[in-house]
Amino acid sequence: MLKSFLKFAGAAALAAAAMPAAAQIQTVDPSQPASWQSAPPPTTAPAPEAQPPAADPQGSSSDYTPVQSQAAQPDATQPPAATTQGLDNQQVATRTTEQGNTVPRRDVFNAAEGVFGRGAQGLAHLLENILHDQGEPTAYIAGSEAGGAFILGVRYGSGVMHHQIEGDRTVYWTGPSIGFDAGADANKVFVLVYNLHDSQELFRRYPQAEGHAYFIGGFNAQYMRRGDVVLIPIRLGVGMRLGVNAGYMRFSEHNRWLPF
Repeated sequence: MLKSFLKFAGAAALAAAAMPAAAQIQTVDPSQPASWQSAPPPTTAPAPEAQPPAADPQGSSSDYTPVQSQAAQPDATQPPAATTQGLDNQQVATRTTEQGNTVPRRDVFNAAEGVFGRGAQGLAHLLENILHDQGEPTAYIAGSEAGGAFILGVRYGSGVMHHQIEGDRTVYWTGPSIGFDAGADANKVFVLVYNLHDSQELFRRYPQAEGHAYFIGGFNAQYMRRGDVVLIPIRLGVGMRLGVNAGYMRFSEHNRWLPF
């Protein structure tokens, strides 16, 4: 009995030992290539692809700008430095051009003293007042005139106009008037001319206008205007002429006998 049990146990042990070996046995088809003889080469797992950055949840319409970008952007409220410099240069050039188109104060005083004499009493003060109110002229006329009146009056004059841009030229004028006026006189005349950009525009009639009038010492100056052109004749005369009148000055390129 014991012997039979031992035989059975030995057979069971042999069967258990044979099972793993049987599991390792591979069936081979003789009609197929011997692919079993070489194993496929090991494959390397691909590297994970870089993930794109997360998209802006607000989209491309976001107004957010990094601090660095904001610092690099120019201030729209301030003009570029080159533009500002260009404007400054233009303003300087404009002022220089305007100053170049007017007669300097020193030249005005020298020319007036050439007409009335150096040190004429009241002349400097009169010119200072006019230049303070009107500024530097674009031209002046240095000359003389004579006239007379008995209710109806007339003046005849001539002189040389110095234009700061166009130079010198001879001009003539007549001055008819009407009013309570009588007498005769002869005057030295110095006319300040403003806003005369083309000297040909002088040859028109200039009525006496209401406005500035200057009386200092023996000098008198009246304000006359036509359009943008302003004339301020300064007179110093000898003789006697009393009364008030209204009239005009008519300038021409040639001497005229008719005063009108």
